[in-house]
Amino acid sequence: MQRILLFIGALIILAGLFWPWLSKLPLGHLPGDIVIDKPNFKLFIPITSMLLISALISFILWIVRKL
Repeated sequence: MQRILLFIGALIILAGLFWPWLSKLPLGHLPGDIVIDKPNFKLFIPITSMLLISALISFILWIVRKL
């Protein structure tokens, strides 16, 4: 449990360091992300982005468990 928390903390630090480059990724603007924009109302549902991030996190955790 402690190793997982340290790993997650390290990932957060790395994401903070690489934020200028990570913010340029098209996450949130992928095909399949739903945006409803009306006057005085905006709804954003990033379905495709959530699936991609979930697959990436699952793969990373699979690798960590193998180590």
